[in-house]
Amino acid sequence: MCTIQEPGKNVTYFEGVSPILPVADLKESIKYYTRVLGFKLNWETPVFAQVSRGRCSLMLSERDQGHRGTWVWIGVGDAELLFEEYCAKRARIRHPPTNYPWAYEMQVSDLDGNVLRMGSEAKTNEPFGPWLDMNGISWTQTADGGWVRAEAAKST
Repeated sequence: MCTIQEPGKNVTYFEGVSPILPVADLKESIKYYTRVLGFKLNWETPVFAQVSRGRCSLMLSERDQGHRGTWVWIGVGDAELLFEEYCAKRARIRHPPTNYPWAYEMQVSDLDGNVLRMGSEAKTNEPFGPWLDMNGISWTQTADGGWVRAEAAKST
């Protein structure tokens, strides 16, 4: 039975979120997240682990819970600085830092094709760049704020 909450009574809070990403090989994924992406290993079981960096935590699940290619947004202090760190460590950069109305954001892939969208504050007085969707198709913003496939924008 569900009860209606009265204002100020029986209210709980959310502690945080820890997305679960499916991985094919937990040991290899832990190595990638810790050695390349700079996360620390919080705990590990034979088929499940949690990694974190700052206040961000992710769970990795070997061959269970979710679908490959999951996308996760992670707010960061400086996407450009993080990009330099990840390039030096040979991270799988799917899309370099790009300015958008919502953030200055890059896309990083893990070993299983899960995508970490990592972004900091949008850059002021800089144009917005193309967006790379889940299929690898580039989109550009239109004058009215919408989005159109880049090849369609070239033909108009």
